[in-house]
Amino acid sequence: MRISIVGSGYVGLVSGAGLSDVGHHVVCMDIDAERVEGLRNGIVPIYEPGLGQMLKRNSSQGRLEFTTSIEKAVNHAEVLFIAVGTPPDEDGSADLSHVLAVAGSVGEVVDKPLLVVVKSTVPVGTCHRVLETVRAKLAERGVDIPVSVASNPEFLKEGAAVSDFMKPDRIVVGVENEESEALLRELYAPFNRNHQKLLCMDVRSSELTKYAANAMLATKISLMNEFSNIAARVGADIEHVRHGIGSDPRIGFSFIYPGPGYGGSCFPKDVRALEHTARSHGYEAEMLQAVEAVNNRQKLVPFGLLDGHFNGRLDGLTVALWGLSFKPNTDDMREAPSLYLVRALLDAGAKVRAHDPEAAEEAARHFVGEPGFSTVEDPYEAAKEADALVVITEWKQYWAPDFDRLHSIMKQSVVVDARNIWSPGSVRRRGFQYYAIGRP
Repeated sequence: MRISIVGSGYVGLVSGAGLSDVGHHVVCMDIDAERVEGLRNGIVPIYEPGLGQMLKRNSSQGRLEFTTSIEKAVNHAEVLFIAVGTPPDEDGSADLSHVLAVAGSVGEVVDKPLLVVVKSTVPVGTCHRVLETVRAKLAERGVDIPVSVASNPEFLKEGAAVSDFMKPDRIVVGVENEESEALLRELYAPFNRNHQKLLCMDVRSSELTKYAANAMLATKISLMNEFSNIAARVGADIEHVRHGIGSDPRIGFSFIYPGPGYGGSCFPKDVRALEHTARSHGYEAEMLQAVEAVNNRQKLVPFGLLDGHFNGRLDGLTVALWGLSFKPNTDDMREAPSLYLVRALLDAGAKVRAHDPEAAEEAARHFVGEPGFSTVEDPYEAAKEADALVVITEWKQYWAPDFDRLHSIMKQSVVVDARNIWSPGSVRRRGFQYYAIGRP
């Protein structure tokens, strides 16, 4: 099938690579000429395990192309995906300007029947607006071309996106006619050989499903962090509590890890956008507001542990930071807990020396011109002569460090384990003062 994807960011590239890998002929379009030229030359603008190899393989075999031409993308496609960003506005609502701009461009150049599929995360009613925008442009041209619009939200986890796309647990599509459903069933047939994973519903339900899923997961994280703060005050161990409640199959172990709050490109903006959608329809989503409030507060907990240990005297101290990305296996730092910790430490007069396997370059952009912030290529180099060490991102290489070596090279043996990846007893036996999230 001939597929075009407008937007060559995270979602667009993973989708393009995955669809071309099962045999579809895919054209990925982006207005960023430098990005497109880089992709043509094998330069992948994001870090995602396995993505580069898949892009290279399908490009070399002629199933995947990159272009800056919307005309080429539209003319090529039987199905055209919109996968552009929907960043938050100041009021928390999703900025749909990029989505609607694509819709307008499609309406200006389309000359044959086309199914437009919105893959971007968008509020309920957006697909209707996309269809209206396309039809308005067709009317201006005085032509009547059958264009349908469908919803197909993505459920990709950064760091595991390739696997998630190739082996999805479900494929949600929202359609308004049988022809669109048949086309999408054909498109996704290669992903359904084991069992049927495609869930077909109306468009508005599909749009809401994506927001509801992310809000549900964000709620689990914030609720667990709320429990961790209670545990810290009553002398309980949140890790014991986690095992106790996770063993209940009604709850399960997914997304119940306490930590420094969620970040990334999805949970923060999607919770806010769903709040805004609810409010615009006369409903105050108080639970979602609480989820966001708890998360914002949680991001300050690692700093609070450091500040408490040093009695508010952080000026002149050096803090080693392990991890910068909002989660492992990505270089994405959007709303990462590390950003809040680094900023608080710098404001308190401390110096921060950080290590991250992938996000150092991104961090440099965030803290350009900050003399108190630096990155190094080795985690032990970050810890050398440091007054404290904070683990803020649970990269695998941090899970079993040489604590004896750390003890010998650090100026003061203070550790804040913001991901609860280490055993308190084992760390303390090696001479460290150890702090974690919700652990005695």
